Amino acid sequence: MNEMFSEIKLDKSIPVPLYYQLKRQLLAFIEQEMLKEGDKLPPEQDLCEQLGISRPTVRQAFGELVNDGYLHRFKGSGTFVSAPKVSARFLNNLESFNKEMLQKGKTPKTQVLFFGKISTYPKASEALGLPLDAPLIHLERLRFADDIPLVLVDTYVSYAHYSRLLEVDFESMSLYDAFEQKYNTHVHRVVRELEAVNANRKEADLLQTSRNKALVLVRTLAYAENNPDAVEFSIARYRGDLNTFNVELFR
Repeated sequence: MNEMFSEIKLDKSIPVPLYYQLKRQLLAFIEQEMLKEGDKLPPEQDLCEQLGISRPTVRQAFGELVNDGYLHRFKGSGTFVSAPKVSARFLNNLESFNKEMLQKGKTPKTQVLFFGKISTYPKASEALGLPLDAPLIHLERLRFADDIPLVLVDTYVSYAHYSRLLEVDFESMSLYDAFEQKYNTHVHRVVRELEAVNANRKEADLLQTSRNKALVLVRTLAYAENNPDAVEFSIARYRGDLNTFNVELFR
């Protein structure tokens, strides 16, 4: 067994559960990059024998790290370290997805799944302050970092106000850049609402995850200067196992 795992020390004399002690030490190996993406962990039985603990204890530690997105299991192959989570700053900054991924050293990619005029979507029209039967532009995008799908985004804007957006290639340009280039409209404020949801079949297939896996659903309303009505309404679904979100507060 790798010498690293011989460094694991569990204290049975303290009230901290053994599975949690093991989980924290494995997590420390991952965070310190002693264990890297793709590394295989020892079989559960080997850790049981080395540490003198039961198999359910090891299984629970592994299971929680799997649920938290740090490990993944392949049936018949073993347990492996997952790719690091992407820490998103978009709760604090108005920054394009592509720019943020590039700053993190990742290669961004956008796949447009649907882009066109739709006759109506009352929920979006209401959010945008439009008549409920107002025609809209609907843009559905799947966004990747290093070819791993991170987020599925449905975006809605007014067709009457922004029809020239239909000329834009949104696989290479961000929405806010398009607003500026086509309409000299500068988004300067957004309101975001987060909700925990489970992936449905379509979302799971597109995001390459399992049905009912945790997603972070983010609804966004974007506002331009000197305009009381929102210019964009979007619904984004982020993979819970690959994304974290940071919020910075000041007093």
